[in-house]
Amino acid sequence: MRQLKLIWDFRGPDALKTAQHHEIHLKEFIVLEKTELNITGFEQLSDMHSIAFMVVNETEMKPIRDALKPHRGQVYNI
Repeated sequence: MRQLKLIWDFRGPDALKTAQHHEIHLKEFIVLEKTELNITGFEQLSDMHSIAFMVVNETEMKPIRDALKPHRGQVYNI
């Protein structure tokens, strides 16, 4: 089954802290909604750009996307 990485972008001097905090909410969502996967994380892409992400199965993507409004997505490769 194909997995998709939903991504939220954060920019500015507090981007990393914001991405770290956003991941907490993604983990809470996973527990509440009992999603099939529980892969989350954050990455600092530069001093002014960080992301938080959540990996979902393609079959779950649409309702999760509509609920959480990610900025973008891509196919997840392990």
